[in-house]
Amino acid sequence: MARPDVQPVCRGPDQMTHVLMLLSSPRGKASLSTRVANALADRLTLRPGATLKVRDLAAETLPHINPAYVVGRMLAPEKRTAAQLEAVALAETLVAELEAADVLIIAASMINFAPSSTLKAWIDHIVWPGRTMLPTPEGPRGLIKGKKVFVVAASGGIYSSGPMAANDMLVPYLKQILGFIGITDIETIRAEAQSFGPDKAAQGAAAALEQVAVVA
Repeated sequence: MARPDVQPVCRGPDQMTHVLMLLSSPRGKASLSTRVANALADRLTLRPGATLKVRDLAAETLPHINPAYVVGRMLAPEKRTAAQLEAVALAETLVAELEAADVLIIAASMINFAPSSTLKAWIDHIVWPGRTMLPTPEGPRGLIKGKKVFVVAASGGIYSSGPMAANDMLVPYLKQILGFIGITDIETIRAEAQSFGPDKAAQGAAAALEQVAVVA
């Protein structure tokens, strides 16, 4: 849903910027990744012309992919069952939202070192052979081009460097899977140390918001 208080932003005199923001934290309004992502969206939508689409994957969860989707997406529409048509239509909606966006913000809380299952369900719907990527003898060719992505990664520990960096299966995975469908312009905003006590948590949040001010 678009926020009425956010003014629609222009990249240039004739180019409107459309921002798609994905929220995925199970913490709701208490989520730091959501807070930082909202601050980023506010800055990206300050100038006239921009639009913002918000999809809260935690509040309105997507179904896990099932046989109806996996089989149905490979069939011609006239050969799909009713269940397959419904499953593929949902994926088409999600892909269309991504294709329409100039900028993608992914608010990603680290859950057990990796993306939440709600965010993973979105990924499983939009990584679609023949639609968002093409398998070729030379390797996969991504079909989604011209997007700027900001990954807002919130975590209890510190994973950007130090002894726990090898356990980060969130940011490297998102970069890998987005690159698989053709998106390589990816910037990471880290909100770390949220389990290290109030002072460290506040410092981590402040550092993330400072980075928002720089990148946007």
